[in-house]
Amino acid sequence: MSAVLNTQYQFRPMQLDDLDTIMVIEPQIYPYPWTRGNFSDSLSSGYSAWVLMLNDQIIGYSLMMLVLDEAHLLNLSVAKPYQKQGLGRTLLEHMVSIAKSNQMANMFLEVRPSNISAIALYENMGFNEMAVRRGYYPAANGREDAVLMGLAL
Repeated sequence: MSAVLNTQYQFRPMQLDDLDTIMVIEPQIYPYPWTRGNFSDSLSSGYSAWVLMLNDQIIGYSLMMLVLDEAHLLNLSVAKPYQKQGLGRTLLEHMVSIAKSNQMANMFLEVRPSNISAIALYENMGFNEMAVRRGYYPAANGREDAVLMGLAL
């Protein structure tokens, strides 16, 4: 596993009180960030939502919807100063572990085709491209497609 994860890093379930910090991180890493409502709705819906902590500071977070035997990864984010250190992989490994522990058969996600580093991470973790969702994401020139990826658990 990555040498980055040590005793300073911890996962814990996301709470409503975390949203102030998350709402600072989210627009720093996405041109079209989730809203506070997206996060609070996900929490109130009972989605599996986790934060990655370093010394009591949120440095990453992820949310996943579990339905029947399918896990749908909705958001996987690492604060800008902590990117490119293997923490995205650490978060993804955690979410895959949560999905497996909930006896999910498959995990799905959407990713922008322009997000080359995320696609590389997902492929490295065994995800495969399944389809393209046309016009899925907002973009500067209108809409951007999404690549639908899946992983058999």
